[in-house]
Amino acid sequence: MAENELAAFRERWKKELTSKKGEQRLVCAPSPSWDVPGQSGQRDLKNRYFEDLKNLNKACTPSKQEEGGCTEDEVCVGEGGGKGAAESEDQPEYVSIARSLLDGRTSPLLGRIQEERTRRKRQYDNRTGVCSTSLQQQQQPQRKAKKDEELVDQLIQDLNEVNDIPFFDIELPYELALKIFQYLNCTELGRCAQVSRAWRVLAEDGVLWFRMCTREGYHQDASVSDSPCWKSTLRDCRNLAKTVCSNWKNRVGSISQLQFELGKVLCDVSSCDNFVLAGYTSGDVRLWDTLHWDSAASYLKPNSLSANTDPRPHVSHVQVNGTVAAAAYEDGCVDLWSTETGGEPIYHYQSPGRIQALALSPDSPILGSAAGPNVRLNRADDRGYWRTICQAQLPNTVESLVVVPGRGQQCPLVALAAAEAVHLLDPRDDEPRTLHSVYGHPVTCLDASDSRVALGVKSTGWAMYDGGNKIHVYSLETGKPAVCVGNSPGDFTCINLRDSPPHLLVCGNKDRRVRVFDLRAGSSVASLYAHHLGVTSVQADDWKIVSGGGEGLVCVWEMRMGAKLWEMHNRHPVRHVRFNTSTLVTANIPDDKSPRGACITDDDLTAHRRHRGVICHYDFSEDALSQDHILPICKSDYTESYGYNYNISLAVPYDRLSGSHPSH
Repeated sequence: MAENELAAFRERWKKELTSKKGEQRLVCAPSPSWDVPGQSGQRDLKNRYFEDLKNLNKACTPSKQEEGGCTEDEVCVGEGGGKGAAESEDQPEYVSIARSLLDGRTSPLLGRIQEERTRRKRQYDNRTGVCSTSLQQQQQPQRKAKKDEELVDQLIQDLNEVNDIPFFDIELPYELALKIFQYLNCTELGRCAQVSRAWRVLAEDGVLWFRMCTREGYHQDASVSDSPCWKSTLRDCRNLAKTVCSNWKNRVGSISQLQFELGKVLCDVSSCDNFVLAGYTSGDVRLWDTLHWDSAASYLKPNSLSANTDPRPHVSHVQVNGTVAAAAYEDGCVDLWSTETGGEPIYHYQSPGRIQALALSPDSPILGSAAGPNVRLNRADDRGYWRTICQAQLPNTVESLVVVPGRGQQCPLVALAAAEAVHLLDPRDDEPRTLHSVYGHPVTCLDASDSRVALGVKSTGWAMYDGGNKIHVYSLETGKPAVCVGNSPGDFTCINLRDSPPHLLVCGNKDRRVRVFDLRAGSSVASLYAHHLGVTSVQADDWKIVSGGGEGLVCVWEMRMGAKLWEMHNRHPVRHVRFNTSTLVTANIPDDKSPRGACITDDDLTAHRRHRGVICHYDFSEDALSQDHILPICKSDYTESYGYNYNISLAVPYDRLSGSHPSH
């Protein structure tokens, strides 16, 4: 309201109060509650609008009293119940303005409606008490009927609006409506399915639920036509995930030990998805497919050069992904097999020295190896033929090597740790570029994700007073430091950045603690006192942590509470820990590869089982305890002379009683 209108409003208000001081006021009956402006302001705006609009139309229509000649200032009382119309003087304009401001209405139509209501209220207040009572008694049935009519009209209006809601079928194409619905979650789609039949068809479209299923991480390689009802598939996947999570927490499932060579010591273990690869001191390499225990690809033959050597060299490193398996021997030979066919190696090459580091890309056929300061990178072409794409030589001996995941087959990238420096090897560059180098601060561990490289640095000398050992994280896009975390007096022994949740890093230290860091804030999320001989391997996901220690203990932790769920113990340090949604693979690898008394000429090889190491496979899936889930050792029959892995003889009872079966 402008200032001049406000001043005029105040002036007229004072005049009206002064003029009405000496006037005698009539005794008025109480106004019905449905006409009080204070209560009417609390109604729903939509219902009040239609009610006032009907009253305005009725007020504008000439009444029967006006047609009979009754004036506005008269009070008409008759035999039929005292009908009359006493009309007071017109309401001042400032009163309408004030009431419109109080109600928060500025529309001209709403202003006219309010004026009509105020006029009728003043007319009603000027009547006598008897007339008011009689009118109230006669108008109660009429008001009830009018109220019922208004409710019916409102219901019809609401039904019309409901019929107008499914505009997708009339004005929008089905694909565009589906595009809008894809931004809703599961709960919102369920609510939309209750609106109408048209919305239910949209909310239950298979494409929406297929995308939601893949977005949550289920059936990533599936297509829309693979399931008749993706809504039911998503429900089953969620129920299965809840069951698997409960089995993880309560250690419910099957546990099996993967053993191959009797009397030989386990050298190295690698696992990826459902494949487990192991190398032994006998020079043999064994591949297990945990989904198909009787797979023919389980037996991997060495190359002809290593097979004819006596004694055969030990296996120093093994690596496996979804398509190929690789093994490096002590004499510098490297063999490569196909996980589908097994058998003979598909690729073989000889390095001039002992292989210090071997790495295989988790998602592409790219193999990197380092022998001393010499680095070699091999790749398979489109036809499946392997060839060397890059060779380089560094100033120092390479201690660890990691192939950066997610780079594809055409542009591989390798991170190398050599003494105090970390280098990046790209086949498109002339020479490796240095990512990190600090004199006197050697790199103790290394890992890489698709966008970052994390390395543990050991502080020596006066640098120990500057926070101790730290973990430096570099960005692969810019090549500059992204964050520096950690403050520990002990050396960092293992880092897992590739398999950790986004923006999280989990690591192990010689100070017996497992730590989880938030790379966005550079702060510690969890610090767990885990292993009294130091942490040797670790992995984490969004809710749990699995760690292995030098004392042979495998611990499963709940990340949010920092509580230990359960633990398992085996002899020898835990050198390998890898888990997915429903399985866990751990490997206890001995440090002494030639233990005393573990010679192959010994008569009783079972006495030296404690020297060989062990591979444990945990299955927490829903069908892990079903009858179909049977290991090969349980499928042996009485026709075999000895057990599969346990160096025991199987004999029928009458053979044992007669003594015809050879003793064991």
